[in-house]
Amino acid sequence: MQQVSLTVQFEGKVAVFKRITGALMRGILVAVMIATPSLLLPDYTTDATEIVALLAIVGAALTFAEYYANYPSIVEFRDAPPLNRLRFVALFLMVLLLTLACKNVYEPTAVTNLANDIGRALGRFSDFPYSPVRLVTGMLWDGISSTTLQKVRDAAGVAYVIALTSVVLFIGAVRLFGWPTRNGAFNVWVNLPRFDPTAGGDVVYRLKRDGLVNAVLGFLLPFLIPILVRMASDMIDPITLAHPQTLIWTISAWAFLPASMIMRGIAMMRIAELIEEKRHRASQESDPVNLL
Repeated sequence: MQQVSLTVQFEGKVAVFKRITGALMRGILVAVMIATPSLLLPDYTTDATEIVALLAIVGAALTFAEYYANYPSIVEFRDAPPLNRLRFVALFLMVLLLTLACKNVYEPTAVTNLANDIGRALGRFSDFPYSPVRLVTGMLWDGISSTTLQKVRDAAGVAYVIALTSVVLFIGAVRLFGWPTRNGAFNVWVNLPRFDPTAGGDVVYRLKRDGLVNAVLGFLLPFLIPILVRMASDMIDPITLAHPQTLIWTISAWAFLPASMIMRGIAMMRIAELIEEKRHRASQESDPVNLL
């Protein structure tokens, strides 16, 4: 009996250690991602460096707290990989590739040249009439230099292709690998902390509705944002994309946020589908006629 108790205590300590190290690693990765443009790009002011360092520390602390706590308060699908991993990898790749491409102007190396060539190829590939990349370049003000225009096009092409790839990979995880059932039981309260199942109405209907809204908005936003910015350019000055840091974070946010919304919408509709299947199985088991 004492041996069983010691085994349980040891397993509990191992689980706590894994949770701490996992949360710590995630926090460090978030901090590195936030600091990457500031670390790699030259000629950055001291004040801005301090702000970036503060943001990196805050991002790491919030990530550690969310993944260390038993029940998260902000991060969704914490215990349903690989959704959040796909999101993070997609955003990190956007920031890293755009940073390396911008660094090629100041300190060209083999790696930065490769990132720049990838950006040009993806920019040309995705720049066709009515594409989101074409709309992004169209929102820029008149008189912008051809060099800046090309940088914006290449950055938008890289970010949009990475975002599309992450969405396709998540759809494959759902349809081919049965996400999230392969990871064990799905806990709605833990993985959807901002969704209140007791708020009223059928849970399945609300999940499907919210999922559809997220998916539709995520699909439309890359097209709508450049149009809205262009329409508002007569009243406000468009944000300058000539500065590398502004270019990196603006284009990354433009591509990542819609992709994240699409993946969230697909995930919520998938959870609604699983709940429906569970209800159907429960009704069949309770109905003796259907068991024949």
